[in-house]
Amino acid sequence: MVGACLALALQAFAKQAGWRIRLVEAHPPGEGQQTSYDARATALSHGSRLLLERLGVWAELAKGAEPIRRIHVSDRGHPGVTRLEAQQEGVPALGYVVENALLGKVLLGALDHDVVEWLAPARVSRVQPQVGGYTLDVEHNGVTQQLGTDLLVLADGGRSGLLEQLGVHREVKPYGQMAIIANVSSSEGHDSVAYERFTQSGPLALLPLSGKRCALVWTLPQEEAAGVASLPDQAFLARLQEAFGYRMGALTQVGSRACYPLQLIEAQEQVRPHLVVLGNAAHSLHPIAGQGFNLSLRDTLALADTLIAAGRQQRLPGELATLQQYLQRQQQDQRQTVAFSDYLTRLFSNSQPLLTMGRNLGLLGLDMLPPARRLFARRAMGLKA
Repeated sequence: MVGACLALALQAFAKQAGWRIRLVEAHPPGEGQQTSYDARATALSHGSRLLLERLGVWAELAKGAEPIRRIHVSDRGHPGVTRLEAQQEGVPALGYVVENALLGKVLLGALDHDVVEWLAPARVSRVQPQVGGYTLDVEHNGVTQQLGTDLLVLADGGRSGLLEQLGVHREVKPYGQMAIIANVSSSEGHDSVAYERFTQSGPLALLPLSGKRCALVWTLPQEEAAGVASLPDQAFLARLQEAFGYRMGALTQVGSRACYPLQLIEAQEQVRPHLVVLGNAAHSLHPIAGQGFNLSLRDTLALADTLIAAGRQQRLPGELATLQQYLQRQQQDQRQTVAFSDYLTRLFSNSQPLLTMGRNLGLLGLDMLPPARRLFARRAMGLKA
């Protein structure tokens, strides 16, 4: 999704400048898609909606996007509660939840194939620096071909093998937690409310999807998660109901579950001459605050703007000075967003009495102090405070 967004942001200028863009993707749309009930989804902030409008794809995405009009944050067994409302913030929605299949389809459908060559299914098996760029060994349709590029953008995810190949070190901070991902339904539905619920075992989020479905992200200690994820449906729902409560009535259905370890991963180098690391390859965040893709989208548009400005000055896109300019532009946003996500994770995954009391006072304070709540809301919406 990050690579496609970058291609979209660049393609109009690329056509004028004579640039060519290649998008190498392992899985073409439609491959391995799940049934509609189990479709995985991405939370988009209000700020990301504005960026997707810039890319010209929001109108199409909006047809299948479920709005988040309210966010309800609570701490199980304690009185602290914070509520954020779109109407109070003067926006139509605080964010949106879009199924990944739709997001991928719309992004790829908007590509200009006169400028963007899309190789899929394809895999980059080897990258090598050369004078003025990189060479890539690309496996496509059973054939390995060698391609050259002035600028290589690595957006191949949190387990990027190409970064290891290039010797780009990444700092990894395990949280000792795993996330269970699933879709669930309830008797009363979500009413466009996103719930963030903090428990002794870790935070859980329920984000609104079409119908009465919600996208569940449930954080549990590593030693518990696999066992909970493998419970029979009714036992799983009972365990989840106990942790979440009855704000949506009875939980009635759960789909297939996926489970993955949670850790903060940051690439120690995001730019080199002719190289940019983007998306989860650059920074993989805990899903607690829903900031991962939204930060990556802001990075992507900032990179596109920097490359276009350099191109208008007849500078080559892979020049280190240009790429450093991009990184300097985004570093503060990255630091603040990573710190915000990491702080919330550590604060709300801790059962020490003093911290529990402090965070509940904080939640109550946010609920009663509009200026503080507005700052928190703007950060959650991906907007500058």
